[in-house]
Amino acid sequence: MPAIDSFLNQLVERKGSDLHFLAGDPARIRLYGELMPLSGEPLDAETVKKSLYEIMPKPAVDRFETKDGTDFAYSLTGIARFRVNVMRQLNGMGAVFRAIPSVARTMDELNLPEAVRNLGRATNGLILVTGKTGSGKSTTLASMIDDINNRVKGHILTIEDPIEFVHARKNCLISQREIGVHAATFSSALMSALREDPDVILVGELRDLETMSIAVTAAEMGILVMGTLHTNGAAATVDRMVNAFPADKQSHVRTMLSTSLRGVVSQQLIPRTDKQGRLAAMEILVNTPAVANLIRQGKMDQLENAMQSGSAHGMRTMDTAIQLLLDRREITGKEAFKKAINKNKFEHLKEAS
Repeated sequence: MPAIDSFLNQLVERKGSDLHFLAGDPARIRLYGELMPLSGEPLDAETVKKSLYEIMPKPAVDRFETKDGTDFAYSLTGIARFRVNVMRQLNGMGAVFRAIPSVARTMDELNLPEAVRNLGRATNGLILVTGKTGSGKSTTLASMIDDINNRVKGHILTIEDPIEFVHARKNCLISQREIGVHAATFSSALMSALREDPDVILVGELRDLETMSIAVTAAEMGILVMGTLHTNGAAATVDRMVNAFPADKQSHVRTMLSTSLRGVVSQQLIPRTDKQGRLAAMEILVNTPAVANLIRQGKMDQLENAMQSGSAHGMRTMDTAIQLLLDRREITGKEAFKKAINKNKFEHLKEAS
């Protein structure tokens, strides 16, 4: 058994989200948002190097030795998969393992808002799920893919770096491609996907202009495209998409987005009151005719107001989502203040337990 497996088993048993395995430091796990040491003993540089080389696939070794960093997936059969990043750091090698459940959680298990469920029922267009690293974007998208897999007969194609959730074939044919293994880049894989008769394309990350451009084009062609961005806030996400393009093309992109965008879900995870996990607070923007008009005219600063007045369509701001969790006593006032966008609204709660 590889030496790293004992650490990963501890991570899964304690329901942590990440294992930090760095030479010169004790192994640590992230448990409900906080880093906790597994032991007091710092890891020896040679032990870390040997443990990581023991599990790295040959292409990952080659990438690491030429670029000093690599990403790959690792599995504990029947227990969990892990997204792994290996890097060089001051004391030697290091790695961070992100735990991915072996089975995608359902929309019911995640208790997703009705507006998010409705977005997943779209048959074409662009759906964006955004938030910082570790905010649960992949989990939300996996539940939407799982729902489609159960409901319709079609072809779902995922493009990821690396593959996270492995989806079993139910009603849909599922093709999963990994960057660096099955395709060179997101943009080349996405361009190829347009010729592979997909009904749904999941793009792990819209990280460059070319990928964004092809994704919007695919959505215009009648394919349902789902993707992630590392942006905070639904309005900021639309703004980021538009501003990624050259100035002379932004008007055209705004027009395309106004018709093809189905919605944006921006989320962050907040520790539960009982400390037994975290809950997703979701800001939701749904592309209604009024929202489409604002996007077309470039009035991104007014999208916040549209979300505040669009509750009938399931829209809500991040602060409203936090307030909902607070009203249900699922999170503490102190955590609500920490995660709020408008701190003044929650100022009186910052010292609450």
